[in-house]
Amino acid sequence: MTQTTSQPSFPNGALSRIRAQGAQLSPGLRRVADHVLTSADTVLHQTITELASSAGVSEATITRLCRRLNFAGFHAFKLALAADVMTRDPVPPAGGGFQAQTARLVHYTSQTLENTVQLLDPEVINRVATQLARAPRVDLTGQGNSGLLAQYFANRLMRLGITAIVSTDPHVASVSISTVPRGGVVIGLSSSGSTIDTVQHLQLAQKHGHYTVAITHQARSPITRHASDVLFTAAQENPLSDSVLDTLISQALALELLYAALLPKRPEAHAMLRVTAESVVEKKY
Repeated sequence: MTQTTSQPSFPNGALSRIRAQGAQLSPGLRRVADHVLTSADTVLHQTITELASSAGVSEATITRLCRRLNFAGFHAFKLALAADVMTRDPVPPAGGGFQAQTARLVHYTSQTLENTVQLLDPEVINRVATQLARAPRVDLTGQGNSGLLAQYFANRLMRLGITAIVSTDPHVASVSISTVPRGGVVIGLSSSGSTIDTVQHLQLAQKHGHYTVAITHQARSPITRHASDVLFTAAQENPLSDSVLDTLISQALALELLYAALLPKRPEAHAMLRVTAESVVEKKY
């Protein structure tokens, strides 16, 4: 008879596998495991590089832990962790029709807004607002959904009498940024922080010596290397969901708080709001 060796069985969840193997892990792996157990919500939205930095280990150590827990890789581990977190949190149950779906959406939206407020630094917002208040021109750049928010904020700035330009065509945006006058500001929106066109636009603005602002939820991302200041958002991009609402509302909140900080720095703001409002009065029935 041929003797077969049975494979060890593993619990289904990421957290339960960590607890089951905790005592058998090496010091390095144990350091990562302890970090995941205490900060599961944060780890869920980190890249492998960010997790390695937070835990004080190498990326290779993260990979070894994933394999030790019988996951194919870091992505598979995060999928299991996402399921753990969603099961653990007291959120409205999945399914159940429109009412249940609405409750879940409101729950995650509220959580995203609260987390974004915690991440935003008032000093940075004030510093960016000061630069915007005296800028001769503001260029905004972003692709996809971030481009929509760039257009939204450009409109808000124009209502205050600030010249604001936005183009979702990356070539046109590059040409525009290359003509920004001295003292101008360039704002780049990229949730991932890795959108090539947006990163290149901020790099170009930086090359010309302009004050640059990045709005992203990835602390260790390419766009932050070309930003004078960074506004961080808390988009809860769960790997089990393709929803973009969290990205949109977290960016919108950051921009609205920036707008609120900008208002008192523009003495003519309220007069300009009245003038611009009157300019479209005849456009409504």
